[in-house]
Amino acid sequence: MEGAGLALRWALWAMLLTPFPGGVHGNWMWLGVPSFGPPEKLGCAHAALSGRQRDLCKKKPALLGSVRDGARLAVRECRRQFRHERWDCPVGAPPAPHDPRPPFGHQLGSGTKETAFIYAVTAAGLVHSVTRSCSAGNMTECSCDTSLQNGGSASEGWHWGGCSDDIQYGMWFSRKFLDGPTKNLTGKDGKGLQAMNLHNNEAGRQAVAKLMSVDCRCHGVSGSCAVKTCWRTMSPFEKIGHFLKDKYENSIQISEKVKKKMRRKEKDQQKVPIPKDELLYMNKSPNYCVEDRRLGIPGTRGRECNRTSEGADGCNLLCCGRGYNTHVVRHVERCECKFVWCCYVRCRRCESMTDVHTCK
Repeated sequence: MEGAGLALRWALWAMLLTPFPGGVHGNWMWLGVPSFGPPEKLGCAHAALSGRQRDLCKKKPALLGSVRDGARLAVRECRRQFRHERWDCPVGAPPAPHDPRPPFGHQLGSGTKETAFIYAVTAAGLVHSVTRSCSAGNMTECSCDTSLQNGGSASEGWHWGGCSDDIQYGMWFSRKFLDGPTKNLTGKDGKGLQAMNLHNNEAGRQAVAKLMSVDCRCHGVSGSCAVKTCWRTMSPFEKIGHFLKDKYENSIQISEKVKKKMRRKEKDQQKVPIPKDELLYMNKSPNYCVEDRRLGIPGTRGRECNRTSEGADGCNLLCCGRGYNTHVVRHVERCECKFVWCCYVRCRRCESMTDVHTCK
């Protein structure tokens, strides 16, 4: 009975999520929230996926774990990159049948710089997790990148070997899973926004590819490194997150009127090509200072701030000029621990007081 109830809830969620802004792309992101997600036994049929994603999942069920890992990787990195800013990548509570919002709410359909970052980081997270799973030997349809084998430079004392990450398979799966049909994307009724989101998906994937690095291992007598075996590997996802945050800070605003292709909003810049690895947005961001439940903006009231910082986490900026409250927090912990023969540890009980500042 319990399994049937879970299945019914997932069916209701799937029906309700479909018409929501950003729903086709956004529903699967709930898999990145640890407190959400169906038990493994429910698999592809009841996961928070669109119909097309569910079909792909059924064809490649072994990759559902990588999809979940990619979503979690992306959500965690988004929270990390924006943890000190007015918009701190709020995910919200897991949905119920009567409240079927995507994890980032209306943010997915707002066309802002934050929307651009969400699409890019989730596409990158999926590439990263699938590629890592392939290199670990968890998949039958993919493994390491063998195209580099037997290459290198004998004169310089190194050659390709080891297990290079097969990022091409990860990028293929990310495109297949996230990017819908690309026909008739221009024009009215949000098709320009859809084209923008597809561009940002690809920008996220390009970030993973661009930050590939080369690792080497030395071989030789007494560590002489006479010969090195080298392989290509992906950068840690935190580095990719920093890279995409820089792209976010320098993102390009595009015109809402999309004809044959997207163009920059500034008229004197409209003939300048848009690189495929840049993030794009259409609409300016709100200030995120005041709560707006309709738009899913929590505001900054009650957020902890740094009184001495002049950056985004400083009380002046984070509190939007409203001021802040200060209260003293008492910390009690064990300290000055010593091992006593035989056989226990003796510690002192230390107390400290800390000023904590929160936005009004």
